[in-house]
Amino acid sequence: MSTYCNPVNLDYTYMIYNADKNISYRSGADPAVVKFRGEYYMFVTRSLGYWHSTDLLRWTFITPEKWYFQGSNAPAAHNYKDSVLYVAGDPSGSMSVLYTDNPKKGDWKAVPSILNDLQDPDLFIDDDGKAYMFWGSSNVFPIRAKVLDKNHRFSASDSTYQLFSLDMKKHGWERFGENHSDTVLGGYMEGAWLTKHNNKYYMQYGAPGTEFNVYADGVYMSDSVLGPYRYAPNNPVFYKPGGFSNGAGHGSTVVGSSNTYWHFASAAVNINVGWERRICMYPAWFDKDGLMYSNTSFGDYPHHAPTVAGKMGQFTGWMLLSYNKPVKASSSMEKFPATVTTDENVKTFWVAEKNDDQQWLEIDLEKPGKVYAVQVNYHDYKSDLYGRVPNLYHRYTIEGSLDGKNWSNLVDRSNSFKDVPNDYVELGTPQIVRYVRYKNINVPMTNLSISDLRIFGIGQGKVPTVVKNFSVKRHTDRRDAMITWEPQPGAQGYNILWGIAPDKIYSSWMVYGKNSLNLKALTTDQQYYFSIEAFNENGVSQRAKVLEVK
Repeated sequence: MSTYCNPVNLDYTYMIYNADKNISYRSGADPAVVKFRGEYYMFVTRSLGYWHSTDLLRWTFITPEKWYFQGSNAPAAHNYKDSVLYVAGDPSGSMSVLYTDNPKKGDWKAVPSILNDLQDPDLFIDDDGKAYMFWGSSNVFPIRAKVLDKNHRFSASDSTYQLFSLDMKKHGWERFGENHSDTVLGGYMEGAWLTKHNNKYYMQYGAPGTEFNVYADGVYMSDSVLGPYRYAPNNPVFYKPGGFSNGAGHGSTVVGSSNTYWHFASAAVNINVGWERRICMYPAWFDKDGLMYSNTSFGDYPHHAPTVAGKMGQFTGWMLLSYNKPVKASSSMEKFPATVTTDENVKTFWVAEKNDDQQWLEIDLEKPGKVYAVQVNYHDYKSDLYGRVPNLYHRYTIEGSLDGKNWSNLVDRSNSFKDVPNDYVELGTPQIVRYVRYKNINVPMTNLSISDLRIFGIGQGKVPTVVKNFSVKRHTDRRDAMITWEPQPGAQGYNILWGIAPDKIYSSWMVYGKNSLNLKALTTDQQYYFSIEAFNENGVSQRAKVLEVK
């Protein structure tokens, strides 16, 4: 497979937070990804183990031989002197550094008691060998730091360094709530992660809250590990508020092949509980002026994998053929119709009456299109599963047809023993079809339930033309701007694009079926440049002329 699609298809652990309340849900969040001996390890909140990969694309779960933090939150990890070091947040007690030189085996050992009352830690050891602990998860306190003594069990210095705090009066994106709309509660600052590049330090932090579509990672920069830190003008650097998979906060950045950078972060699901989340992955770069930036445009569509030289992280151009297309199903429970499986909303889901091999879902793409990949996003409807459950698997097939009568195989998972809650499959050979049919064989849940069945490819019609009457009007509250445009015939949706210079348009917001956006993510004293593009199943329009907004 040479492409990937967010959310990342991990065999997520079922959570134990609400087991006493019979709320069953999967979650993966707060990823700490480190490179060790040329391979990668991903540590995730309360997962009862961790994942290993050789290519940042295919991940295998490891149950370690010895593990100290079974219920650990927001882990930190670091590669130091041929060992993996690990710390996890636990505000109720003392913390330890774990270490192993064989993470595939997982024979972890502990260096006990380095800090108390630690939330969202980040362990960092600089090139000169000096060690630091950064932490913070609060709507009151800043990101803080202590110097650690590696020669004395990583004991912490008496001094605590306060690095920076939220400034919601200036930074619109740090405001709490869906679409930054909560004016009462303050946002949370959390998830520190330090990256060093070209002798500069880039401190990433999450805000305003993990359950929201606007959960993002911002960056402060410094020439010294303990500061002073200065706010990056292109914040939030990792931001994915629109589309199917929302959120890109509380993450970590790791160097992949060919010295490319990849940012792993948390995406919101927030159906069963607010802590229901998934992992997402985005490319990262540093521009000529030393700004860290990313590209989350079409961020939940297929992109070239970290292993594809020259194209790593680039959008494939495969569009969504299934958006709002007609759906039929074998059966549906009341209030959970099959029609929502093409609405690009992770919070809606279809529930079949049973989980057996008589259940199916059929999408009419309305016109033939060339299918390159599919993604099946399962939902946990009253699954009654908790913790790390062995021997889970999904079995199904997906067929395609031009006439709805004669079918050919697109995907065959009939003999699979893999647990694939967000299964993304790139077809070996693209096929031109009009109808796509999912046929269930087995899922781990009591009832078959699917959030979205997403069909990616290239349609045979026309690409939208350039969007007209594009307007950006900044409010009296300079954090906000009302963006409007003329609806474009044949468009599924639009990408609103903005940045701090014509050549630094790094941020985007995907909008389906609307012609306005109240953007509340701006910095009060920052000048911006805006553009827009329209898209449909056939491709993407040219961008509109860039607007300068004082």
